[in-house]
Amino acid sequence: MSLSSHLTELKKKHEHLSMEVEQAQRSPSTDGLQIAAMKKQKLKLKEEIERLTAEVV
Repeated sequence: MSLSSHLTELKKKHEHLSMEVEQAQRSPSTDGLQIAAMKKQKLKLKEEIERLTAEVV
């Protein structure tokens, strides 16, 4: 897998996770710990995207 396709895949995952977090926050039955875990995973993806983007430049 090339670096650019890997970055594209990470960005897709980040966007998908972002939508899941928004949806979970609107649902009163969603556990706060579950939302926090998704946000943490989203942040890790963002950091990885930024790290890889910095390597390319």
